[in-house]
Amino acid sequence: MVFSSQNIMQWSRLGMRKAYGAVLSELANDHENLISIAADVVDSANLYDFATQHADRQINAGISELNMIAMAAGLAKEGSNVFVTSFAPFVSLRVYEAIRTLVCYMNLNVKIVALSSGFSLGVQGATHYALEDIAIMRAIPNLLVLSPSDTTEMAKMLEFLADYDGPAYLRLTGIPGSAMVHKEDYAYDATRVEIVREGADVGIFATGTLVYESVRAARLLSKTGINAEVINFSTLNPVDSKRIIDLCAKYKNVFTLEEHSSVGGIGSILADVIAAEERHPRLFKFGVESGSQTVGNYSYLMEKHLLSAKEIVDRISAALDIRVY
Repeated sequence: MVFSSQNIMQWSRLGMRKAYGAVLSELANDHENLISIAADVVDSANLYDFATQHADRQINAGISELNMIAMAAGLAKEGSNVFVTSFAPFVSLRVYEAIRTLVCYMNLNVKIVALSSGFSLGVQGATHYALEDIAIMRAIPNLLVLSPSDTTEMAKMLEFLADYDGPAYLRLTGIPGSAMVHKEDYAYDATRVEIVREGADVGIFATGTLVYESVRAARLLSKTGINAEVINFSTLNPVDSKRIIDLCAKYKNVFTLEEHSSVGGIGSILADVIAAEERHPRLFKFGVESGSQTVGNYSYLMEKHLLSAKEIVDRISAALDIRVY
């Protein structure tokens, strides 16, 4: 893969959903065992180039996610590295038992790519939001769960998964033009959480597109004298527990931010990790509190659920009992 400034900018303009197909098509050139199966989302996932250049390795399963998972398991059993994709609620909730039993119990080489997770599908409404997938997917044995912060990290993760032997779930968030955390090539490490902004006063652990919002919030907090460290929590299973414990030892207060239910997401992961420590910081979990029946565009939904930078600052300042504005 070539991580040129031109490619990085183009992926960002496309957003994770469309950039997925562009990156996968390029990876297929050097990975002859790579097969793509889509549940009637060839257009949505920008897989037309893949289908043209690798026609014998692109399958459209139709709106039949359960059959898609079964097909992928069979192909993986025969030696292929299979990337399956559909919109996040349908490729997680609808086919959960099949992923657990057919793919993960067998430890097969199937990569599940969840398009437009969180609130990415906006005006499509609550049926198309994916706010529970981290909670359920991290409970399955053998399943690697990844949540990129931007399109550059998504491309890095796809490059890693093209050579990774085993099942994985890749959670894609955001919309076309979402801000970049990684504006140039960098050394990706799937085993460690990543500090994207250094600080010493509070720790902010975020995942997906909320990593950039957390960086924006940290800049606003710095005006009050609060120096916030922002951690990109992108590998959600298995968890880098020792690194998390070491980082949390630096702070009195830790905040988690996620475009996901506050139950079972990264807030719950951190709570599980630090609870057994004799001394640990206060933990504040910021996510979606009780699902969502609200319909609107992406930015409206993020503000509505207090997950944009200004709302994040307000919530952190309230927790710390400081004035920001």
